[in-house]
Amino acid sequence: MKQMVLAIALLFFVQPVQAEDAKPLKNVRYGEHPRQVLDFYQATSETPTPVVFYIHGGGWQGGDKKTSPKTYLDNGISVVAINYRYVKNAVEEKIEPPVKAPLEDAARALQFVRSKASEWNLDKTKIGATGGSAGACSSLWLALHDDMAEPDSEDPVARESTRLYCAAVNGAQVSLDPKELREWMPNYRYGAHAFGLAGFQSLIDNRESVLPWIKEYSPIEHVSKDDPAIGLFYSGEVPVVGASPKDPTHSGIMGLKLAERLNEVGVDVVLVAPGVKEPAYRNASEYLIDHLTK
Repeated sequence: MKQMVLAIALLFFVQPVQAEDAKPLKNVRYGEHPRQVLDFYQATSETPTPVVFYIHGGGWQGGDKKTSPKTYLDNGISVVAINYRYVKNAVEEKIEPPVKAPLEDAARALQFVRSKASEWNLDKTKIGATGGSAGACSSLWLALHDDMAEPDSEDPVARESTRLYCAAVNGAQVSLDPKELREWMPNYRYGAHAFGLAGFQSLIDNRESVLPWIKEYSPIEHVSKDDPAIGLFYSGEVPVVGASPKDPTHSGIMGLKLAERLNEVGVDVVLVAPGVKEPAYRNASEYLIDHLTK
């Protein structure tokens, strides 16, 4: 009788245990260099989750992967935030051009995340990249570049795709070509360090010799009709091609030119910048949540 009473009491008073959000995995290695690490924040879900792939800014010369994932986690989206080798690390390792290190690190990190899809409960077909400034440029390079997977590689990570489902970026540099950048903005002066050169005039003077590198590492050079949806977000002045904006490095003029190229080939692109009336999204987070949860 006492056992029956106890069982009834347990039935009425013991509350079900609620699943807690998984603790983030910090500084997970995707390579051997100390900066080839990432943080993983897992959204609670019984089914594989989409992923926001965050690449920090800092000119490929500084910055860190620290981020606030809550908005995405609350919407059932897991988050990966990566560190990567700076251009100075590439110079130390004699990598040419130096920008190859941060960009190809981003690609390798993306492949590593895909290789963890089963273990981390991820939908590897729905990964959206984001970042600001240099992190935005890296995100666009990944989004627009042809797949860098090596299907026949003995390395299972290298066999994974580098293609994205979408990208939404802030203040992105879309080109590293000094000639077209100066045509768009006469006062443009950023990017020489990507090629190991001392200043922008040196990049102009040596453009022909580094042109193959420019073609490989400028996102706009890789635009094709099979590219994923792109969201471009800029602040500051109303972009006017041919003007000299106060902040040319992050000017919406670059967004205008990339959007123009994407529209020409029929890629879905949203440009949000000063002067754009009734923008479809307020920010990159809104864009990513909308696209990754459809």
